[in-house]
Amino acid sequence: MDPQAMHIANGIVNGPVSALFVVFAVAALAVCVVKARADLDDRLAPMAGLVAAFIFAVQMLNFQVLPGVSGHLLGGTLAVILVGPWVGALCIATVLMVQCLLFADGGLTAIGLNITNMAILGTAAGYLLVVALVKVLPKTPGGLGTTALIASIVSVTVASQGFVLEYALGGTTELSLVGISLTMAGVHVLIGIGEGVIAATTVTTVARVRPDLVYALRKFRKPVTPAPEMEAAA
Repeated sequence: MDPQAMHIANGIVNGPVSALFVVFAVAALAVCVVKARADLDDRLAPMAGLVAAFIFAVQMLNFQVLPGVSGHLLGGTLAVILVGPWVGALCIATVLMVQCLLFADGGLTAIGLNITNMAILGTAAGYLLVVALVKVLPKTPGGLGTTALIASIVSVTVASQGFVLEYALGGTTELSLVGISLTMAGVHVLIGIGEGVIAATTVTTVARVRPDLVYALRKFRKPVTPAPEMEAAA
């Protein structure tokens, strides 16, 4: 098991389980495609392209977490905040497929595993936490940055535990599941902090310059209720 990246290589999880998660990933992405149609508009479509390009570029840059262990931005929370859960999942899945096919980053037989962990589980965890935090934290660039930091840590950790589940179902070596779970969680909490700083900086900058382009602020802001005198005048 290569500790230098989140991507799963060929052979770590057996064929039947890998195939099962390919089916799951395809089904989940199909749902995302259907749901994303309602979100895409003239502002979100260009932003989705920029988010995918940014995540692709940043994922190519690994940072050291511990001696001999490095990680990279997964991008789930960043994508959720800027373009929403459905489009965000599709952006990350696209990045993962390009990395796998063109750069051999992640095994081809493990593509369903990687998409499930990073594009589906990580994005879903980030989305649920963003929804909760945006309701209680100020809808300001600073509040959004705090949301991005916290949600990134949780999102990356959840994605890492997805691998533990997959390994439990079809791991090809005899390693302690408890040991794998604790190691993955510990390392990826640190990775999540690094991702959180990057995500917080990015979304804070965008929110200050163009808040109308931030999906989280647009979708989770409470509707304005007309004042009584305005209603009476109408």
